[in-house]
Amino acid sequence: MRQPPGDGEASSEGPGNWSLWRGQESRRLCYADPHRCGQALLQIGINMMALPGGRHLESIPLQGQRLHLMQVDSVQRWMEDLKLMTECECMCVLQAKPISLEEDTQGDLILAGGPGPGDSLQLLLKRGWVISTELRRIGQKLAQDRWARVHSMSVRLTCHARSMVNEYSVVSKSSSQEMGQAEKLLMEKCSELSALVRKIDASDNIYTTEATTGNLFSLTQEGAPLCRIIAKEGGVVALFKVCRQDSFRCLYPQALRTLASICCVEEGVHQLEKVDGVLCLADILTDDSHSEATRAEAAAVVAQVTSPHLPFTQHLSSFLESMEEIVTALIKLCQEASSGEVFLLASAALANITFFDTMACEMLLQLNAIHVLLEACSDKQRVDTPYTRDQIVTILANMSVLEQCASDIIQENGVQLIMDMLSEKPRSATPAEAAACERVQQKAAVTLARLCRDPDVAQEAVRLSCMSRLIELCRSPSERNSSDAVLVACLAALRRLAGVCPEGLQDSDFQQLVQPRLVDAFLLCSNMEESFV
Repeated sequence: MRQPPGDGEASSEGPGNWSLWRGQESRRLCYADPHRCGQALLQIGINMMALPGGRHLESIPLQGQRLHLMQVDSVQRWMEDLKLMTECECMCVLQAKPISLEEDTQGDLILAGGPGPGDSLQLLLKRGWVISTELRRIGQKLAQDRWARVHSMSVRLTCHARSMVNEYSVVSKSSSQEMGQAEKLLMEKCSELSALVRKIDASDNIYTTEATTGNLFSLTQEGAPLCRIIAKEGGVVALFKVCRQDSFRCLYPQALRTLASICCVEEGVHQLEKVDGVLCLADILTDDSHSEATRAEAAAVVAQVTSPHLPFTQHLSSFLESMEEIVTALIKLCQEASSGEVFLLASAALANITFFDTMACEMLLQLNAIHVLLEACSDKQRVDTPYTRDQIVTILANMSVLEQCASDIIQENGVQLIMDMLSEKPRSATPAEAAACERVQQKAAVTLARLCRDPDVAQEAVRLSCMSRLIELCRSPSERNSSDAVLVACLAALRRLAGVCPEGLQDSDFQQLVQPRLVDAFLLCSNMEESFV
């Protein structure tokens, strides 16, 4: 079973992009006072000159400092040092970001895991990214004329720089032959890629095009860098050329699946827009003469290019022109889907579109989408995994901001379905499925909170014992897989219901979960699973 598309790279920032950031941060350092920049760089240089086996010069206490350290309580000293050594674990309730306003107080950046065989280059790239991040932090402090933590930050930067030099020395001595082989392999891949794109573009033979498209799809599975190269070499143009020729209709699913893989990167989406790819996708989706597999793969491409996880997909101006046709076709595909995978791809595209533009929710309401989606939930052939239910509840959550949605939900017995989703449990122990269940629970609680603006929905929720389930999710971390996001959503829904039907709560629940501030209730519930030694 394929998971819903749209989980491409969220940003180009990362270990592989550290050299670009290094150049930017060097320019930012120049914005601060030149004399102070010089002092900061001199401090870094002094630390760099410390002997490899010795301590930093600043860490050697003078006589007065020794006396001061003896007079300070050891626990107090430990707590002061702890601020510079650990990452803040306290999370802001709604934003999921560290509470601290000081970016550098999050502590040192740690490289996850040790180097494995063949991972030397990747380790160096990650180390360089950490160094560029530390430089950025120092640059921000200097630009803001805030010197309090520049010393500790320079020490961290020095340690990372020395580690990178040592790691590079080891790599350069032991793996020069491996690097040569990797370079040769990379050049071969690039040559193969260019040849494949040219062959697809020039071939009129269906068998040659099929084999070439299959090889190109295999290359897209090797990561975003190759997808960028394919897009720049004209791969998107060549694949849409295939999708516009009736003689290649049997190759449409394969070509569209390759396009969905390429469009996980910004270059692929830009090329799609340049060749009017959205119009081509709309034509395929609205043409009933195409096979269900073809329309499902076209839906996968739509889901990819409208993914809310990719910031560059929010500027597809051409999509708005064809949105009504696409949404109508996707609802029809959900209604007629013969398998869970087809329904998953179509519903994932609809879910992403509801994030893409608010008009989509009004279109779905007019197209009786609530009836189609809720009816499908009772069909195990179409809706059989948490991934699919995640797409359905996403659509319901986004549609529930419309006032007229509440009556449709009640009419289709949708409150009972939302109640069932609050009890979503993974059938396997895989982390992906557990995360999908968390999302279903969170979005079900969000949907319930929004719909309970309507008194009729609130009364129905109380009748179905939704308050009891929400309290259980708040008080029992195991019921929500210890998810903070689920906890916040359940607290919000419970407070909304309590405002309509306060008699449904016991005094202890009201005093602990409803009466306090949301932050205090969150901290109370999140501490229920902690054990202090």
